[in-house]
Amino acid sequence: MAARLLKNTGLQVVIAMVAGVIAGIMMGDEARLFAPLGDVFIHLITMLVVPLIAVAIISGAAGLGSSSSAGRTGLLTIGFFLLTSALAVALALGLGELFQPGQGVDLSQSMSSEYADKGSVPGFWDTVLGMIPTNIFAALSQANILQILVFCMFFGLALTRIDQTRVKPLMAGLQTIMDALIWMITVVMWLAPVGVFGLMADAVGTFGFGVLESISGLIGVYFLALLIYGLIIYPLIIRLASDVPLGVFFSKMKKPQVVALSTASSMATLPVNMEVAEKELGLSNETCAFVLPLGATINMAGNAIYYGLAAVFFAQVFQVDLGLAAWSAIIFTATIGAIGQAGVPGPSFLVVAVLIAAGIPTEGLPLLIALDRIFDMTRTALNITGDVVGAAVVDKWSHRS
Repeated sequence: MAARLLKNTGLQVVIAMVAGVIAGIMMGDEARLFAPLGDVFIHLITMLVVPLIAVAIISGAAGLGSSSSAGRTGLLTIGFFLLTSALAVALALGLGELFQPGQGVDLSQSMSSEYADKGSVPGFWDTVLGMIPTNIFAALSQANILQILVFCMFFGLALTRIDQTRVKPLMAGLQTIMDALIWMITVVMWLAPVGVFGLMADAVGTFGFGVLESISGLIGVYFLALLIYGLIIYPLIIRLASDVPLGVFFSKMKKPQVVALSTASSMATLPVNMEVAEKELGLSNETCAFVLPLGATINMAGNAIYYGLAAVFFAQVFQVDLGLAAWSAIIFTATIGAIGQAGVPGPSFLVVAVLIAAGIPTEGLPLLIALDRIFDMTRTALNITGDVVGAAVVDKWSHRS
């Protein structure tokens, strides 16, 4: 048993999460002393994200660009992410209307208008211009993921138009760098249990559970929506539209899901997600290198559920009747806004845009902003699961003649 525990990082991380929750409950605010443990882990894994994305996208685009399935892969990827995000918002709206989590809730203690002027979502041309780097080295130093993606995809496609005898040494070099990054990720993951303990102890100790009572209805419906999407919709997609066995998928996804829960970051989870998808689920390197970094940037089904439920919740709190136009505005803003999210300072600020688009007051938002860490952990776990589901679907259908 002891030997199994030493070898099973996923089991160690789960134990660390439970220990962190217990420490947070028992120590309260004093649990913040463990926060540096989590910060060190986050910094180490984030250190690897930008070089991993750059290398993976260049090699992935170079591999796809030289095949007849390149255009199909891109269209399938974008279409899958947009469709599943829109479906997630629709599910959230439906459950919100069914269970009415905002009925009778009094948020007078949390009322504030400080977010009323922060609801802008980048327009179409702002989003397009924001995706194109004027200085790729500045984009790399600032970790502007969307700009890095665009440049590296363009560069990877350019490599397919050059004599392949000249490109072959570069591709071999990129693969060597990728192997080195994977080794570094493996080493950092040895520290995951310590980092997860620090993150969970700090989060639970800071927020506690008392503050959750006022929005317990919203939290309950939110978790129900995540469970439906993660345990019914995504498994159906895996079963019907991919070649990955469902049991294998659930078994192998435990590790990246636990990392996502603890870090609340799709980007921080990306290295683990790529390793699991390619090495343990058997998806092709070209597909994983293209779909997963892109998904970590624009695939936000978990966020979409959160945005939709928050809109319904506040509409019920403030007794705002939502018509077809308001529902359409919520679905459109939450789905499209995720693509331009890199220009918004923090995921929760997109909630402001969704509320304003539907004509819903924003005065109750400080409570959700304060509890965002709790929401963020779970929606990130769903997001990264959707990334791998998308990769599995694209891997099957993009290679069909």
